Amino acid sequence: MDVLLRDANVIDGTGSPGRPADVAVGGDRIVAIAPPGELSPARTTEVVDLDGLTLAPGFIDVHTHYDAQILWDGDLTPSSWHGVTSVVMGNCGFGVAPTHPDHRELVVRLLENVEGMSMDALNAGIDWCFTTFPQYLDALDRRRKRLNVAVFLGHSALRLFVVGSDERPATGEEVKKMRALLREALRAGAIGFSTSRAPQHQGAFGRPVPSRFAQVEEVYALASVLGEMGKGVLAVAVGPGLFIEELSELSTNYGVPVTWTALLARAERPGAAMRTLERAAALPGEVYPQLACREIVMQINMADPTPLGEVDEWKEVLACPRPQRGELYKDARWRDRARQPTLERWRHRWPRITVEETVAHRAVLGIPLDRLASERGTTPFDLMVDLALADSMATRFRVVMDNDGGEELGTLLADKRPLLGLSDAGAHASQLCDACFSTHLLERWVRERKVLALEDAVWRLTGHPHQAFRLVDRGLIREGFYADLVAFDPATVGTVPLQRVHDQPGGADRLVVGSTGIEYVWVNGVATRIAGQDVPQVASGRLLRS
Repeated sequence: MDVLLRDANVIDGTGSPGRPADVAVGGDRIVAIAPPGELSPARTTEVVDLDGLTLAPGFIDVHTHYDAQILWDGDLTPSSWHGVTSVVMGNCGFGVAPTHPDHRELVVRLLENVEGMSMDALNAGIDWCFTTFPQYLDALDRRRKRLNVAVFLGHSALRLFVVGSDERPATGEEVKKMRALLREALRAGAIGFSTSRAPQHQGAFGRPVPSRFAQVEEVYALASVLGEMGKGVLAVAVGPGLFIEELSELSTNYGVPVTWTALLARAERPGAAMRTLERAAALPGEVYPQLACREIVMQINMADPTPLGEVDEWKEVLACPRPQRGELYKDARWRDRARQPTLERWRHRWPRITVEETVAHRAVLGIPLDRLASERGTTPFDLMVDLALADSMATRFRVVMDNDGGEELGTLLADKRPLLGLSDAGAHASQLCDACFSTHLLERWVRERKVLALEDAVWRLTGHPHQAFRLVDRGLIREGFYADLVAFDPATVGTVPLQRVHDQPGGADRLVVGSTGIEYVWVNGVATRIAGQDVPQVASGRLLRS
């Protein structure tokens, strides 16, 4: 017994009611759980009095994009501030491996456009010490990590490695090679395979990401490898030809767990998400729709208008180098083509778009863009572009993008079928920060809204991803499980306001959110946070090889 955690309210991650208990840790494992006072420490045991704090398994974030950030930030902030002890990377088919040296610029540009990552940060921060996926895993294994990390092999990265930048279906020989590389990745420890057919996923130069050029049969051929090897999760960003019916078929055909993004509660389509959930639940197979617990709110500027890439005319913008985008906005011909499609596609968003950050337009902060445009006799589209041009592209607009159906979202969170995910931690760093999803869930949906019992919320953050992602010996407080633990105060746990910092490589900015009430965290038995403060230079995280 190296550490004895006393006087805790233990919520074990199974959904069972909390109970007073002491928990003993030996090395990296939980070695005993007993009623208060029954465990006797040795002379060398460190005793931590939790004074009634809730002790839960460390939180698991199954949908992150830390694939590049981990190469310069082993602390994986800000996830590590919010009780998260394990993250899954490589979602949506995106990653940095495998990558041929002559494709590195394409990969960087893809991540810049589709995941809103800073090209300056990527170029300055990625240590290209790998080519293959196993080499990438080995590089992660060697690096200091505050958290545990598991990695999907991404379809776009794999396809670029085998097919190159050609925008076409793969040949039979190329599919055979991709299947072989997927086997190699799974043997090396990939947690599974991820792909995307989502129309909004625009990559390098505003073109569709490589996985979107794959035929559905190619996805089936690759998913079958998971079944043949009896390991791995299939993660899908859904799109044409690949939705709930196909996901059910993939799971049943190959005996694999499937998770998909995203089940979204939309204010303009009340009830639609629940109807989709019911349709999906009626089909066979082990399929987990992923659900976010926050409104998806982005701060975008016209230098990096990634969310508008769903409109064809904005793909021309994303294809331009950033310094040239302003010239396109001044082009009356482009505006005439882009105006109506943009106004129509974002018609439900204009009333909830406001100026959030600006140098030149302080007088209009917080005013809905549609109201301001009406007062000025113009359209919200033209006003947004004009405000940006008059402020040297510095103006940032707060845009409520999705998942804004509050009442339905609460109903979905109370339903045990969706899997909590979609934090996108590590992506869109200058535009949003939802890495705080765990503390937001406990603050908003447990304490304030009382939609979830505390035990159910902890299960969503721990036991449910443990089950869906086959995370061996993690996600529960159970004897023999790894000592990934978080102690928090249910009365104060939550988030603090967004803050913009410039701490990325090359001086790139990002948004971060701190936490309240996360008092202690242990990763593999090592304290990484004590009395509400991070322990500096801790590196007890591990690569979780499948």
